[in-house]
Amino acid sequence: MTKTIEHYIADFLEWKQINRGRSPRTAQVYGLALARLGTFLAGQDPLTATHDQLVLFSGKWLYDRGLRDPASRRTHVSAVREFYRWLKGRGLLRENPAEHVAHARVGMRLPRVMPLAQAEQLMWAPDYSTFEGVRDAAIIALLMGCGLRVSGLTSLNESNLQPAVVDGQQRMTLRTIEKGGKERQVPIPTQADLLLRVYLQHPGLAEIDRTLPNGDKVLFVSTRSRHVPAHEYHGEARRLRRKGVLRMIQTYGRRIGLPPEIAHPHALRHMFGTELAEDDVPTVTAANLMGHADPKNTAIYQHLAMRKLTRTLDKANPLAKMKTPVSDLLNSINKR
Repeated sequence: MTKTIEHYIADFLEWKQINRGRSPRTAQVYGLALARLGTFLAGQDPLTATHDQLVLFSGKWLYDRGLRDPASRRTHVSAVREFYRWLKGRGLLRENPAEHVAHARVGMRLPRVMPLAQAEQLMWAPDYSTFEGVRDAAIIALLMGCGLRVSGLTSLNESNLQPAVVDGQQRMTLRTIEKGGKERQVPIPTQADLLLRVYLQHPGLAEIDRTLPNGDKVLFVSTRSRHVPAHEYHGEARRLRRKGVLRMIQTYGRRIGLPPEIAHPHALRHMFGTELAEDDVPTVTAANLMGHADPKNTAIYQHLAMRKLTRTLDKANPLAKMKTPVSDLLNSINKR
């Protein structure tokens, strides 16, 4: 029986997760991209697709359907290239038609960072008298204080919390698995540590069955679900999902007047990276704290360390080393 593209895609995604250790999120993104390829091929056997067809799909066809930002098409190119490399590796193709399909050129964008003042407002936004408010505060504190990706945060179980003694004090660290299945150990700042302990000891959490088949417990729980029947709403089904974290931050963001582009969990991670740069944390150390495989990905935050750049500029620029028409005025202002 001839396989459809859906069968090939399902086999490829299963291989990618099991053999390559990719996350369910990566499989979801690649699955969407390859489903669009199936729509483009319109029933054609994917083994007969040509290089020109795949170039058309990854460029003009996606562009005409609203993916006008080159960055939004890069994942599609990556998915198509890996998919056809896998097909060839299984002996289903003699030549790989996607081998030379090029990525669209994308200029480097500076990350959107949440300013400290607005982050402080966000930290005060939850209602600390409620269970949900305490949970949300602990989540926001971990995103801010540890620079976690949302995927790493939502996948946490209680066993990922590790006790440690640092300078004679009892502390907690996080063992998290994030992008690409990479595992890292992250110290938890004292403020986030305390909020996390308050959450774990909250009576509202004790009432929720969040126990997994292996005896572990889901760390951050959801409190309502329209998709899970009440009798099944326990264990893994109680895990708070990525969209739940996003909606939570967007809701608080609207409440305190955050611009929509920074009312996002990743803006907190970018703030974390920027603050490390502001405090002159070495790039290699910052890369370890952020879970970057390549320190070059961390170096971009040096461009965002505006307090450090401003102090350096005020001291070192040529105007600071000469008398200008406004020097006396600036001196009098600084003396106040």
